[in-house]
Amino acid sequence: MRSDICQSYKRIITIIWAPINKMPGILIGIDVGSTVLKAAAFDSVSGKSLAEAGNRLKLSVGRDGAREQSPTGLKRALIGVLFELRDKLGRRWRAVEGMGLAAQGGSTIIADKKTGQSLTPMMIWNDARARAYLPVVKEKIKSSFWRKYTLRDDPGHGLAKILWLKDTRPEIMKPDNIYVGAGEFCYFHLTGVWRQDACNALQIGCYNAVDQRLDQRLMDLVQMPISFVAPMRKGHEIHPMNSHMAQELGLSNNIPVAGPYMDHEAGYISASGVSRRPLQCSLGTAWVGNYLLPKTSKWHSPTQFPIPAIIGKGYLVIQALFTGNITWDWALRHLMNEDHNKALTKARLVFRRRLMPHEGLVALPWLNMGNPLNNRAIGGGTFFGVGPQTDKEELLRALALSMACEMARIFAEVKNRKKVDSVVLGGGASKGEFFRTLLAALFHPLPVYYLKEPDLSGTRGALSAFCAKAATAETKRAPKVSERTMSAIVEGYHEYLNLFDRLYGDISAGGNITFE
Repeated sequence: MRSDICQSYKRIITIIWAPINKMPGILIGIDVGSTVLKAAAFDSVSGKSLAEAGNRLKLSVGRDGAREQSPTGLKRALIGVLFELRDKLGRRWRAVEGMGLAAQGGSTIIADKKTGQSLTPMMIWNDARARAYLPVVKEKIKSSFWRKYTLRDDPGHGLAKILWLKDTRPEIMKPDNIYVGAGEFCYFHLTGVWRQDACNALQIGCYNAVDQRLDQRLMDLVQMPISFVAPMRKGHEIHPMNSHMAQELGLSNNIPVAGPYMDHEAGYISASGVSRRPLQCSLGTAWVGNYLLPKTSKWHSPTQFPIPAIIGKGYLVIQALFTGNITWDWALRHLMNEDHNKALTKARLVFRRRLMPHEGLVALPWLNMGNPLNNRAIGGGTFFGVGPQTDKEELLRALALSMACEMARIFAEVKNRKKVDSVVLGGGASKGEFFRTLLAALFHPLPVYYLKEPDLSGTRGALSAFCAKAATAETKRAPKVSERTMSAIVEGYHEYLNLFDRLYGDISAGGNITFE
């Protein structure tokens, strides 16, 4: 199916570009992350990466739980990385024949529906200011409704954000405006068309995952029309780049643009060539595991995002963890006492000296989840077993182990029930040999792979509508773990599970997956 789509669009593009298509075509993938906006150029025949560019997105953090980025800065960064690619490609820039866009999910912008002008800063997915409004939404309808129609235990946090915005910015909450995220915002400014992906709609809280459509009943809970959110993307939907953007970028009109994809959806597409049923793990700002399940499966997780599978049939299940590089960056900053790059070098030396923490030292790495002792505070991170012999290096080892253990705990049933046949690691933390070793041991006997280009999976996956080779990432097999190291890591995992059970028991704080 994907091959047929690829060939169809190649024929269309050939007609449009016949006068100048003497050189091999180029596809541009864009990935709007929570930390960095990346773009990369790929040969449209071989799939080889030709150039890449990135622009770090400034984040404003407030004591009230605010985590904001500037939509104007986001648009500027988008144009900036495309200009950088244009400079790197030189004359080959004119051979660009398609673009694909993937983006972070769960962000919030209120914009003018006609012009796309932002009326608010962009609240990113972990902005906590609307947290107190979530129980208000949940009280409006039986909890069984959410599990039945959204396949989750809770409503999307976007509904709480709508209520918060109605209280704090009532003048902008009107039908002439639109609630969008980073992907929809960037896609509109490239094409002039509003579209959203299913995972973003789930995070808003307006998506019926069973019927796979927007649902006015959900928006009725916050007294807003369904037209207040963007229409759904259908499959590998494509629209031509608008003339204003094409002129600004120095491209011909009608360049096809695919998307917007959720970044984890695009990441899964890029890893799908490794095996029939991979568990694709994105070790980024939040650690997330993505895997396919047929529609006939009976399973549950309180915090999952099940969306229509763009490859194969059934659901692509996007399962976020309550840990990620927010936790890891905190550890590098406070335990290594260096800037990021120097801290990474120092951390590698720590793990070369010894991989495992001292016996009895266990961490729970949930720095970004709610505080279980104080529902007004953020932070559920814990170190247990600290003694006179514990130094910062030991704490770093314990935290790294706990992050890998949390990934293994969440997906234990997926592995044990043989719902996946391999593990593919991508994202920034997958560059760490120690993380690859820990996860290879914890997911044994499944083969564990890591991406050769860990930062480009989203940019590649966003090009699936055009060409499978450009969309598919190259991987390497993680080295075999020795029996001695394997035994030590498994023992550390059981210590982690023991601490979890003693502190949390059967509560759904970790969002683990269970099958009927």
